[in-house]
Amino acid sequence: MPHRPDFHLHAAPPDSTTSAPGAHREGRPSGSRRSDPLLLEVAWEVCNQIGGIYQVIRSKAPVMVERWGSRYALVGPYHAQKATVEFEEAAPTGVIGQVVKQMQDEGLGAHYGRWLVTGRPHVVLLDYLSMFPRLHEVKYRLWADHGIGLPGDDELINNCIAFGEMARQFLWLLGQREQGRRRCIAHFHEWMAAVATPMLRREQWPGAMVFTTHATVLGRYLAMNDDHFYSHLPFYNPEREAAKFLVEPQYRIERAAAHGAHVFTTVSDVTALECRYLLGRETDLCLPNGLNIQRFERLHELQNLHGRFKEQIHSFTMGHFFPSYAFDLDKTLYFFTSGRFEFRNKGMDLTVEALARLNHRLREINSPITVVCFLITRRPVRSINIGALEGSAMLSEFRTVSDHIKQQIGQRLFEASAAGRIPDLNTLVDEYWILRMRRTIHSWRRSMPPPIVTHDLVDDRNDALLNQLRTCRLWNQASDPVKVIYHPDFITATNPLLGMDYDEFVRGCHLGVFPSYYEPWGYTPLESIALGVPAVTSDLSGFGAHLKQHHQDHDQHGLWVLERRHKSYWEAAEQLTQHMFDITQMTRRERISLRNNVEAFSLNFDWSQLAEAYHRAHELALERD
Repeated sequence: MPHRPDFHLHAAPPDSTTSAPGAHREGRPSGSRRSDPLLLEVAWEVCNQIGGIYQVIRSKAPVMVERWGSRYALVGPYHAQKATVEFEEAAPTGVIGQVVKQMQDEGLGAHYGRWLVTGRPHVVLLDYLSMFPRLHEVKYRLWADHGIGLPGDDELINNCIAFGEMARQFLWLLGQREQGRRRCIAHFHEWMAAVATPMLRREQWPGAMVFTTHATVLGRYLAMNDDHFYSHLPFYNPEREAAKFLVEPQYRIERAAAHGAHVFTTVSDVTALECRYLLGRETDLCLPNGLNIQRFERLHELQNLHGRFKEQIHSFTMGHFFPSYAFDLDKTLYFFTSGRFEFRNKGMDLTVEALARLNHRLREINSPITVVCFLITRRPVRSINIGALEGSAMLSEFRTVSDHIKQQIGQRLFEASAAGRIPDLNTLVDEYWILRMRRTIHSWRRSMPPPIVTHDLVDDRNDALLNQLRTCRLWNQASDPVKVIYHPDFITATNPLLGMDYDEFVRGCHLGVFPSYYEPWGYTPLESIALGVPAVTSDLSGFGAHLKQHHQDHDQHGLWVLERRHKSYWEAAEQLTQHMFDITQMTRRERISLRNNVEAFSLNFDWSQLAEAYHRAHELALERD
């Protein structure tokens, strides 16, 4: 692939608050709406939820539609099952629709419509499987023109190459139609959507390109395997490391896209360091991730919602723990961590170490507080643990018996008092219901401690998280003030144990714990504060680094940033333990006040504030085109 041309323009682009999208240079059409540029965002996770990029694009859509209107569209892969839920197909209209129709006429699977999310943006979904008969040709061009060798049997890589080629054809046809009329910007997200970038640059596509890497492929692998990743970063040989971890094709695609784009961006200063040393190009801008905070905002309902959903978590807690022993739910706090199973990268190891220390500290001071911490991730499981299901079923039986007894006592007490009698309370309940209650209580009791994992893991012997819980002796003994629930599946409303959506579960908790070692941005703490729940993150996450740089008073608003960059693992564990301990020492009134502060502070991360960086990137791309 040819070297990226030297760009002599390094000045900041025009302030997009005063310049319309696509301020025109001399010689370009201007002065009419028809000459305004088009913006296409291309991503593998458009209408295709896999990870955090789906949330980025989905939540950002309303502000992009507000700014660009019908000149904005998203491009993603077509998956029939997912499209049924998220996509509303429509007859192709406008210039984008015309290109879709042209592709259809050429036998390529292209679909035009709207994404059924807030803002309802226009979407083009490309059926990449229709490109498979010509996949060998695309791979040859990537090797011949860009030196990117590709395996023949990797399903994900093949899918992404086919999707990238279809995106290239779509953008090329669009560019040809609009050349001399309107300018086009193509914004690619991650290597899965980036194959088209170097190819279009080589073909001198008449448009501007932005490439955003949300996390470098190589950086994720290196961080998982090197305790001193950030210290060693300047000294890695990227090509050798990519070959070592068997990610050479992905690495080469990502590097080619970074050098082929007019504007190269990432989501944080933390990841920008990776880009400098692993991809060999400085990033032009950082595009911090936001949320559509209005979607979460509940204003005066905050405390009521917390109370309601906390009661639902209480129900699970009773079913899980009370057959073995009971504790005071009014003095119980719920902590949680969640995310993909990257044991070290996500800081799960640090979380467990801090919980063990907190357990020791609370036991030393004979604290009346109980902490139940949920460790939520996804692991291969056979089924839900039978004991966990039995606890939930027995709790339902208790509720049924109690409701019948309550109804019977109420009716008979009413009848007796209306007749002027004070009844013998022992006669108000039928013997049947007393016997059924006794049998339920007898079946309820168990001598074993509550399990620490809710599901039967496929390989529990080699599960890193479960093994560390065992090593730290977090066994849910009655004497332990800190209890743990390892829930190896994501929480949804259809979950038979909790029966709650993830957002509802978070609202019912008291603290989110996310002390990541490697996290390009980190949506989980941001979602936590948007739902009014204090959170801990780290300065090795993009979000934590952003807080330290732009919000010096973050700790006063219920957001704590662990110092992991220049502190040892043990120092960070002690710091995290202290933050957890401080929460346990707060009064109920102090926790309510903190939740209110947290929710108000989350408005700083609404897309209405953070989308400005995207606008600057698009303006800069137009200037460099």
